[in-house]
Amino acid sequence: MQPFPIRTTVVGSYPFPGWLEFATQHLQQFGAADIEEMIEDAVITAIHDQVSSGLDVITDGEQTRFDFNLSFYGYINGIQANETETRRFGPAAHDQRGKHNIIDTLTAPNGLGVVKEFQRLQKLAPQGPVLKASVPGPFTLSGRLLPNATYKDRYAITEALLPIISKELEALVAAGCTEITVDEPSMSCYAYKEDTKRFTDIFNRTVAPIVGKCRLSTHLCFGNFKGRPVGYRSIKPMIPDFLDFNVNEVHIEMANREFAEIELLQVFAEKMDVAVGIVDVKNYYIETPEDVAKRIKQCLQYIPAEKLAVAPDCGLSQTARWASRQKLANMVKGAKMVRENL
Repeated sequence: MQPFPIRTTVVGSYPFPGWLEFATQHLQQFGAADIEEMIEDAVITAIHDQVSSGLDVITDGEQTRFDFNLSFYGYINGIQANETETRRFGPAAHDQRGKHNIIDTLTAPNGLGVVKEFQRLQKLAPQGPVLKASVPGPFTLSGRLLPNATYKDRYAITEALLPIISKELEALVAAGCTEITVDEPSMSCYAYKEDTKRFTDIFNRTVAPIVGKCRLSTHLCFGNFKGRPVGYRSIKPMIPDFLDFNVNEVHIEMANREFAEIELLQVFAEKMDVAVGIVDVKNYYIETPEDVAKRIKQCLQYIPAEKLAVAPDCGLSQTARWASRQKLANMVKGAKMVRENL
């Protein structure tokens, strides 16, 4: 159970400052020391915004990740970009994200870079907030890799990635990380048509080495590519199998779905803490503290306060920074309003 009621947290990502967006398009003009300094400055910016909002749990804003999956592919041997598979024009859609061919055995001898991210966060963050790291799960991470003769389908690729991610999770715990989120939005997006028992088995084998060694959560949303959902948006197909995830907390997108199926959160709360997506990262309506408080009270009909956390629906990387700052600040104010009156 979480340390206190109605904890305020985030999923992981935070919008890049505008200058970092520009710099990522011109990296060839920078040296290695320039890039490291730039990354550190961006993390300081993300920390500042989160701490200023009053969050109980913060991340590094994933400022070193230029894409949710593709950034990790740079750490994995045996992968080659496949530009011909990418649609470059027309309305923004999930198929504009780059795909990769597998050309050799998938290995990551130097890890996935998350430990370095966490150590940078440790160095730069002030005392007070809990520091959280997030890592994509193997099924989600497999999503932009194309099967070949060796890895015949997405599940075979997932199995190859699973020990790589498990090792990264162990290294994070060894580095002193006490809170870790394993992001598996692909599992929640595909739960309506795939074997959810198989998903649960994959997830639990991935996290097995760190169960009981940190506060472990998973993030199950319905995708967010440039402010658009990606998958079938229903909690019902996740039940009952996802209730067997070996986690302390599950994060579920709710605000963008107008809190549809909120009653189903009760069954999750019987097994684990629940972090409810209480503000909508795909909408530029800025929820007021009163909006947030009203939504939290709605959640309290199904989730005990001591098991309820609140967060944005998803990572904030696709939301403008000005909106992200205000949404987080109002989320914290609304949570405090309810917490003080429990």
